[in-house]
Amino acid sequence: MTSGSSAQVIRLHRDGSPGGDSGRVAAGDPDGADRDASVVELPTPDSAADSDATGGDEPLDRLLTFLRNRLTGDYEVDEFGFDPALTDTLVLPPLKLLYDKWFRVGAVGAGNLPADGGALLVANHSGVLPIDSIMTALAVHEQHPQRRHLRMLGADLVFKTPVLGTLARKSGQTLACNPDAERLLRAGELVGVWPEGFKGVGKPFSARYKLQRFGRGGFASAAIRAGVPIIPVAVVGAEEIYPKIGDIKPLARLLGLPYFPVTPFFPLLGPLGAVPLPTKWTIEFGEPILTDAYEPEAADDPMRVFNLNDQVREAIQQMLYRRLARRRNIFSG
Repeated sequence: MTSGSSAQVIRLHRDGSPGGDSGRVAAGDPDGADRDASVVELPTPDSAADSDATGGDEPLDRLLTFLRNRLTGDYEVDEFGFDPALTDTLVLPPLKLLYDKWFRVGAVGAGNLPADGGALLVANHSGVLPIDSIMTALAVHEQHPQRRHLRMLGADLVFKTPVLGTLARKSGQTLACNPDAERLLRAGELVGVWPEGFKGVGKPFSARYKLQRFGRGGFASAAIRAGVPIIPVAVVGAEEIYPKIGDIKPLARLLGLPYFPVTPFFPLLGPLGAVPLPTKWTIEFGEPILTDAYEPEAADDPMRVFNLNDQVREAIQQMLYRRLARRRNIFSG
């Protein structure tokens, strides 16, 4: 046991019965050994550090604690359906393998994330499938000293999809609408939004890293009303995981999808073609754009909302250009 760690001492008589404190052997008292030769002192760990020192299996301990709490009902779910225990125990670990080993994500500028209180993270969107939003949420969780969760705002298609919709709710996502965004921001949460929507995530490979229209600036008005900073986020690497070279529109309409992508490998190679390319990613959190100087009525002024919307979009585009200028190739970064 390392110096300075605390331990609980179990005192047993030689016959196995509990002992009292009368026979305790003081440290540095060699004569004390004769006081109660029938007592054995067994140190037991009573802290996380002691558990590690004795070879405790932390992931297994967390899993067992999670299962016990599920059986006893001792866990919390917020009004949006977010289940942090389930997210931390079952959802994030497999995604972290993708984050660390497949995309080898490097996060930059995490110091721009607030230590506490609300903030709106606004990011570019790409990659055919919205994996970039998941990796951004994981980057926030892994890089923030408080291990904060990013509450992502998702399209209604996500919540209409069986199983996926339930999992999205339980992992902290909610519908991309201003009332929900404002409630989360006022509650001090980190909220993530991808204003390009399907126009961004489904854009062709030829338009990579060119930001699409940000819509009418709903995210800007939500940030103004809540008085929270906006953090621009630039994701480099996601554009190349599924190089989209075509779109089978009739099939997309039949399936109720915004697009049905054609890549060099999909649908030609079937399920194998759905494996994303192992590109090297960089996620940069930019300097906060403050909104607390805006008066409340500015949220209803279309011109001021548009200007803030455009300021955030330009900040993200410039971050992307700078990151791309430093990149050697898509696989090594």
